[in-house]
Amino acid sequence: MRLFGPLSVALPQNTTTWCSIVSVCFLKNYLLGLMGLFEKRRFRKFLVYVANFDENDARTFEGIDPKKTAMREVYKKFDLGQDVIDFTGHALALYRTDDYLDQPCSETINRIKLYSESLARYGKSPYLYPLYGLGELPQGFARLSAIYGGTYMLNKPIEEIIVQNGKVIGVKSEGEIARCKQLICDPSYVKDRVEKVGQVIRVICILSHPIKNTNDANSCQIIIPQNQVNRKSDIYVCMISSAHNVAAQGKYIAIVSTTVETKEPEKEIRPALELLEPIEQKFVSISDLLVPKDLGTESQIFISRTYDATTHFETTCDDIKDIYKRMTGSEFDFEEMKRKKNDIYGED
Repeated sequence: MRLFGPLSVALPQNTTTWCSIVSVCFLKNYLLGLMGLFEKRRFRKFLVYVANFDENDARTFEGIDPKKTAMREVYKKFDLGQDVIDFTGHALALYRTDDYLDQPCSETINRIKLYSESLARYGKSPYLYPLYGLGELPQGFARLSAIYGGTYMLNKPIEEIIVQNGKVIGVKSEGEIARCKQLICDPSYVKDRVEKVGQVIRVICILSHPIKNTNDANSCQIIIPQNQVNRKSDIYVCMISSAHNVAAQGKYIAIVSTTVETKEPEKEIRPALELLEPIEQKFVSISDLLVPKDLGTESQIFISRTYDATTHFETTCDDIKDIYKRMTGSEFDFEEMKRKKNDIYGED
């Protein structure tokens, strides 16, 4: 299943209940559905090319070398306009900058293909969202962890992370020490081992109406590409509602976020807030973006990154895979996980 990004997760049936969430990319001049006739034809040809693309079959390349041809040249081949390029790169391929345009096209094509395949699998949307909110994910993990002997200790204040000869040996809480060989934690526990690389502004908005121009969808993700608002970073909007059991009937919760670029962050997210009007109440917060100073291989303390501005969680999934690689020294094998799932629950 796809959770706001290209990470496939295999949880036991009945662990978490999921609901689809609609994805929308807002363009300054028009939405995808309002493309001109010729633009639609060109974009359709591009999507057909992506659907047929196979890295192992040169017959599907159509003169494009996926390892050498830049994505900019692929767009040029299909004569796609700038607005369509913005939509494709930022809402379908989920890139946060335009650096990908001058890189080999294979990864971008596979990202777009993943979006299309996810959309085909789930119908209205390529995304899934857990009913009762994201808190269901750690709860689902806790239940699964318990099956394999994991222990959860809740409401335990951390007094000290104990390091001996440069390596972590345990965590002290209320006079007791839980010993370990490896430790995973977020930056708030080890402020001396992380550094600030930026800030994110988030605004939680309570609405009494769905977002305009989304066909009264009870959920949606809106991505405003950087070029459309003369910025270096995209602006993200995620809206959920009572359909996801996270709001009262008739109420909608929209979260607006972006990477801070100026000394007036609230002005930076104004284009997104204008989409949400009228807003009943809003809550503004600005948080630091923190990243670990080292890989953690020597200390065996593996630190995650703080959440960035994205609402599709692709970067969070990448962070999880990165922590796994740092801990084990190898990439996570999704195919092996799929085989184990099938051994337990049978073939899909």
